[in-house]
Amino acid sequence: MKGFFSRIKLNTIHAKLLGTYLMLTAFGTSLLAGYILWSFADYFMRMRQVDLDNWTGALSESVADALTEKDINRVQLLVKRYGAPQNVTLRVFTQEGKLIATSDPKLDSQVKDWDRVPGMRVALQNRVDQGIAKGVLSNQDRLYIARPIERNGQFLGVLRMSMTLEQFQRQFARVFWSVLGTLGITILLCAFISSRFARSLAKPIEIMQHFAIRLGGGHFGDKLTIHENNELDQLAAELNRMSERLASLDQERRVFLANVSHELRTPISNVQVTVDALKGGAYEEPELRDRFFLTIDSEIKRLARLIHDLLDLGRLEAGVTKLEQQIIPLGGLINRAVNAIEPRMQTARISLEVKVENLPIEADPERLLQAILNLLDNAIKHSPPNSQVLISGYSKGKQAIIQIQDQGKGIKENDLPRIFEQFYTTDPSRKSSGNGLGLAITKRIIAAHQGSITASSIPNQGATFTIYLPLKG
Repeated sequence: MKGFFSRIKLNTIHAKLLGTYLMLTAFGTSLLAGYILWSFADYFMRMRQVDLDNWTGALSESVADALTEKDINRVQLLVKRYGAPQNVTLRVFTQEGKLIATSDPKLDSQVKDWDRVPGMRVALQNRVDQGIAKGVLSNQDRLYIARPIERNGQFLGVLRMSMTLEQFQRQFARVFWSVLGTLGITILLCAFISSRFARSLAKPIEIMQHFAIRLGGGHFGDKLTIHENNELDQLAAELNRMSERLASLDQERRVFLANVSHELRTPISNVQVTVDALKGGAYEEPELRDRFFLTIDSEIKRLARLIHDLLDLGRLEAGVTKLEQQIIPLGGLINRAVNAIEPRMQTARISLEVKVENLPIEADPERLLQAILNLLDNAIKHSPPNSQVLISGYSKGKQAIIQIQDQGKGIKENDLPRIFEQFYTTDPSRKSSGNGLGLAITKRIIAAHQGSITASSIPNQGATFTIYLPLKG
């Protein structure tokens, strides 16, 4: 069902693209075809009007000569010579509007009122009139001109010439259908090209949609390849980066769950075994019972510490924990850490040297104290008796730098890139008291303060952790 709706959506995209291209093509070609046809008709009409004007201008001079000499026969001869009943009708009227010569006497004998013929009233008022009108006794469109006949400022009569547009209309119809056919072929060709073009755009979208669906289904790490040389390439690259990131996060999630399961299973199993032993009779022996109770207490504290660290790490990663920032002196914060850790260091016979400048920093004192205590706890765990831990603090540029250096065995080179990962410990047997979360929590606390932390080590000479924090002011 999901695939069906996906195809509908993609078909809709293809149809919308194709419809848009076709509408633009049809509109543009129709506009162009209409302009061509209009230009053709307008050009023809103007040329015919110019022809009529030139013909009547020349004829009016000849007719004026004949009318001046009162030679009506000559007028009639001119009209018959230049008039053609089928195409061109030529008429001459007196100044009173009486017809004295016509190229189509059979038709004109039926006309009773020449004043109603287009152009006559204007011409009898000694003005030229021209245009398109129906035939005198027909419904055919004709182009006409009515011109006053003058000689030496004297109004002698009217010359009216009309031309049928039937031939032009037939020619125009052929041109119209030719243009319409060309327009149809153009639209069909554009439809084919547009369909291919729209499909070429819709296909990468379809591929990316299937890719996104696979990502949604948990198939992380897949590779999407699109060669379009446009924004779709950039989108494909972003999807590939997202796929790689999701694959990495999924792997981290699996490792995290495996580590959590392992860390939780061990203390719970120890408690279960101890409880079973107590039920089996070990409770009757006081010495054995006390040792078993100590084991249960130790494992429960270890379990509580693990759960607390997991919750703390989860809140830091989710950004739920809000820092209560305030301006504090770095020296005072280090003194708090030293006072808190000093009893343990004395017990472990480890000395402490502090060289810290009293720099102003903006931080959440409790969270930053937690990070420093985690580093000091890590230094104590890996320092031999009668060794020294050095804490130094100084400024460099706009940063406050805190270094915690021990004199233990150091960190192996292949362990250095991973020591800030969750549950990662340098002890593969996990016999130490740590759970591999302390340094991970420390790194996230420092990052929340817009700082960074690095680690370096020299074999058999110790490890150095360096914190970089922005200075205030």
